[in-house]
Formats: sequence, structure tokens, C-alpha cells
Amino acid sequence: MVIPLVLIVVITVVDLRSPADVHLGPALVIAPAITASFAGPRLTGAMGALALAAQVIIAVFHGGLTTTNHLVQIVTLAVLSVLVVCFCLVRERRDRQLAKVRSVSEAAQHVLLWPLPDQIGPLQISCLYLAAEEEARIGGDLYAATRTEDGVRVMIGDVRGKGLSAVGEAAILLGAFREAAHQHADLPALAAALEHSISRYEAEFATSDGDAGEHFATALLLEIPDGSSATQMISCGHPPPLLLTPDHSVSPLSLHPAPPLGVAAMAAADHTPDVAAFQTGDTLLLYTDGVIEARDHGGDFYPLPERIANWTDSSPDVLLHHIRRDLLAHVGGRLDDDAALVAIHRPPTPHPGHRLGKAFHAGGSRQ
Repeated sequence: MVIPLVLIVVITVVDLRSPADVHLGPALVIAPAITASFAGPRLTGAMGALALAAQVIIAVFHGGLTTTNHLVQIVTLAVLSVLVVCFCLVRERRDRQLAKVRSVSEAAQHVLLWPLPDQIGPLQISCLYLAAEEEARIGGDLYAATRTEDGVRVMIGDVRGKGLSAVGEAAILLGAFREAAHQHADLPALAAALEHSISRYEAEFATSDGDAGEHFATALLLEIPDGSSATQMISCGHPPPLLLTPDHSVSPLSLHPAPPLGVAAMAAADHTPDVAAFQTGDTLLLYTDGVIEARDHGGDFYPLPERIANWTDSSPDVLLHHIRRDLLAHVGGRLDDDAALVAIHRPPTPHPGHRLGKAFHAGGSRQ
């Protein structure tokens, strides 16, 4: 508020000290115009009234209020101030409407893409979502994780399209995974169930929008058992995860991808799982193609394995924090496609005797 007030004072003083044929009064409209950029209609109206009072003072000392020139300036300033206040009223109303729409959108997107807990069973987990649409929190990329009787099942996927237009298909795949993950004993059966859900969506809805055969999704399914390092994975056209080990190595896991979900009708899908060793101290990094296909101003892709080599000993939260900052710097602040990442860390399991010793020590200290 200091800036428009100072402008009113400066313009008034300079106009009063200027010759009679110099008229700076019309510049007073700058004060309410500036106020409208950061304040509401009341403060803007008050600033307009102050500017109008300043114009009256100038008129009194420069020939009186009855001169034609001063009357025109006063009326013009009054009309412009009223128009600026009306603009503020319209903007304030639209801002309230936009806030309501945004709150509903955020609630809907939060329900669709549940935030993953920091720990599922013995695993530490963290997730990151970067939507291409400015007003969207999610788009065509997705992830989910659930606890089973003897392990953890994780899915990361990418449906065709980006932004809000792909949210509907992402919802179909997420809902199917959350239900089927607890109904099927092995990973191939889970993949087949997801394939059936996407194919049924294709049959029921795809023909209505003229994109028959164009609705599909890539997905990576993992089954991580509690008591074994042998982790099963099925890739349905999805990029392989990266394995980060305590010796600072980063390597993509070897997979034999099946076709994306939704195109198995055109090719027989082989959902035979691949097995990889996910040992204590290791971190698995799952990602979508929006990460590795992000380009800088020179057209170069984001080199994910090379960039994360310096952060292999970071926790999942810190690792994704580094990737987010580095990825946005690589693309200049905005992605052209949705991007999602999930980091899964298998921490060392405390020895039972170690836990007992800590408990005894804590009990002794309390005594």
C-alpha cells in the first residue's frame, strides 16, 4: 500500500509546484490501478477516493474547481476509479469460484491417487508425482502399493495421454489393482486381471470417443516378499526399475516386457515374472517414461541413472527430493509429460537381541 500512497503524494506535490499549463493530475489513476493488482475492491476504492481528493486539491490551487479542464480530469478520474473497483469485484468473484473448483479437484485427485505411507511392512517407501497440467495434481501416470499376507505388491503405470484427459483410465487401472491385488495368489494372475479390466474398458467406452484400439497402459508390477530377497516383477511395456546398492552402483534390472495392458488382444501376452535380488540396504527406483524422456532446451533426455549415482545412499524421501529438483532444473521448470517415481528401500532388520538390549537399556534409564 505504500507505493500507491507515495505516488499520490508525489504526483500532487509535483503538480502543485509545476506551471499552470502542466497537468499531472491524470497520472493519479495509476494509484488505484496498482492497488487493484494486490488488494480487493474496498482498498482499491479507498485508494481511488484518495486519488480523487488529491485531484480536487490540485484543482483548487490551479484555477479552481469551475475550470473545464479540472472538471474533466475529476470526472475522468472518478469514472476510471469506479471501473477499476468493478474489475476487482469481478476478479474476486471469479477467484472464489476458482478456489471452489480447485478444492473439489484436489479432493477428487487425492481420493484417486492415495499418498503412499512412509513404510509398508519392512519396506521404506516414498513417492513423487509431477503433473504436466499446471492445475492438476495427477494425470496419466499412477502408482499404488498394498500389503499382502507375506509381502508387498507395488504397481507403477502410465496410461495413454497426459493430464486430466487420462485421469479416467488411470482410475480404472488403480481401482482394478487395489481390488485384484488381494484376490490373486501370484503375480501373473494379477497381471491377467488388470489386462481384463483395461480390455473391458476398451470394449465399453473406447468406441464412444472414436479412439478404439488407442486405450492402453504400461505397467510394472512387483511382489516383494518379507522373508526373501527374490523379488518378482512383470513389465507390461513399462521401463525397468533401477537398483541402487550400498556400493554406489546403479543398474537397470533385466526384464522381458509383455505388451502394454489393453493390447493383449492383438498379441498373446506372456506374463511370466522376472526375478531379481532385492537385498538388505538396496533401493528400487520405479519411474515412468515422463522422467527419462524429459528434454532440456538442447533436446537432450534426462540421464536418470547417471544423475542418481551420487545419491545411492540417500533415504527414499531424500532421493526423490534430489531427483525432483534436478529434473525440473533440467527441463527449465516445467515438464511436457506427467512423471511419477516410487523409491523402495529395504532397511536392515534389527536383530531381536539388539531390540531387547535397547529395551533393557531404556528401562534401566527410566529407573
